[in-house]
Amino acid sequence: MEQPDSRVEHSADTSAGSSETDLAIGLALKSIREDRQLSARQLATKASVSPAMISRIESGQVSPSISTLTALSRALDVPLVSLFRETASDHTDFTHVVNGGGLKSTRIVGSHRHDYVNLAFHTRRDLQFEARIVTLERQDARPPVYLGHGVVFIHILTGEAIYQYGPNEFTLKPGDSLSLDAELSHGFRKVLSQTLTFLTVQAERRG
Repeated sequence: MEQPDSRVEHSADTSAGSSETDLAIGLALKSIREDRQLSARQLATKASVSPAMISRIESGQVSPSISTLTALSRALDVPLVSLFRETASDHTDFTHVVNGGGLKSTRIVGSHRHDYVNLAFHTRRDLQFEARIVTLERQDARPPVYLGHGVVFIHILTGEAIYQYGPNEFTLKPGDSLSLDAELSHGFRKVLSQTLTFLTVQAERRG
């Protein structure tokens, strides 16, 4: 005898048919689910909803309740706002920086200073992304140490330096790369060459 489905079916409004918002939420849900390499049935199990409900949401056939969307966002380990990302704006942005371009700036931390060029800075409701090329000159003052959120990627272009990540140290040379979680203290401990140039990219979840 078939056992009844023990999962709690969250409420959804099916009376109004598909709307642009419902379709956008469904598109975002399917995209995130596939990014997580989850089947609809696997997500349904994690979120305690039925596979049929997942299918109806992704096809825009229902208007899911906040409780349903909250359960799905927790199961996917994303902010709730991520499921509304396709409804957040009617525009997209891009930045094209030609060779030698970018916004040139100087950072001063105590007696240390270094130059950098901003190549990209994008802020969405669910993500902040920035990329820059940094130039460090060998000097008595130690470069700054950072502590934050998200992930950081570093690629050495020229020069050589010692990078410290928590208790770990890495000697980085041209062509070397390093990616790390920003929640642990990190930064260059010592510049070994006269000049060090590197690309750094940082992405942080928002919301």
